Amino acid sequence: MDNVDWMEHVVKLRHNIDALFGQGVSKHLPKNIEISFSKKTGRIREVYHNQKLLCTLRIDGGLAITPFFAQILMKSKKFKENCLEIDQESRPFVEDGRSVFCGHIAWCGKSIRIQSEVPILYKNKVIAVGKAILSSKMMNGQTRGVAVKVRDSLKSQPKG
Repeated sequence: MDNVDWMEHVVKLRHNIDALFGQGVSKHLPKNIEISFSKKTGRIREVYHNQKLLCTLRIDGGLAITPFFAQILMKSKKFKENCLEIDQESRPFVEDGRSVFCGHIAWCGKSIRIQSEVPILYKNKVIAVGKAILSSKMMNGQTRGVAVKVRDSLKSQPKG
């Protein structure tokens, strides 16, 4: 693949990150990334940095980010508006990949929408990533029910 095509894919990835998490968040994307493509469609499939998976592109245009990538993007203040912080009581369960319930949310960002990617924080460290079941307004207004379904947690990550 020539350099022009490569830059086109990086620009597309940056636009995708900015659209999902807020304008300017993509500037925290590491410089030396590796992109793998689908053999059938030629579309971007996965993005790596130092052999560590950063994200997977979904068919619907969304991004499935890893806790590792979410921690990198935490440098952006705008990105933090897509996150939620949990209490100490629920931390071991969330680290094991269990869902986050409304009653255990200590703080949640204003940009969380239904079905959006949500990094879950404990003491400003990303411990898991999931899909929002409720919006941020709904999370703040309720004390019962599932708020985020965890998809990927630190304990599910391979050591390395």
